[in-house]
Amino acid sequence: MNSFCKNIMFFILIHAIAIIPLIASSSSEPDQGHHDDNNMRFLWFDKWQVHVVNDLSNKKTLLVHCKSKDDDLGIHNIVAGTEYNWKFRPRVFGNTLFWCHLAYDNLHAAFDVYWENEALYYKCDYNDCFWIARDDGIYLKDIRNNRVEHRHSWKLG
Repeated sequence: MNSFCKNIMFFILIHAIAIIPLIASSSSEPDQGHHDDNNMRFLWFDKWQVHVVNDLSNKKTLLVHCKSKDDDLGIHNIVAGTEYNWKFRPRVFGNTLFWCHLAYDNLHAAFDVYWENEALYYKCDYNDCFWIARDDGIYLKDIRNNRVEHRHSWKLG
């Protein structure tokens, strides 16, 4: 392939990359905090938020330590009835993963709080995941169906 063809292909590629965000962000309707299921290919342009909610009884404090491959979000002590949350944009080429370690009294749990999965996207309404710590375990709020589901149990130690 000669250099002229390479330059044309490079030009087309750069323009295609530049146009995709414009297509993803343009809409004839105002954003109402939800997405159609067929918009999944543009998820990486959306900002996501993960919430870790302390719903423990007796005013217990919850220790929360969340990380990704690239970011350590630090250790936070969350008082009962409050939450720790953060926002991020998933990686364009995939494999975004956040996980957390939660602890209180002599109990702890470690689990993924965001990973690339269609079922998780749906339950989090495509941008907002709520993880709720209760005395009997960790729950994920299914926003679309307005319910919570038990996901993880506390471990002793």
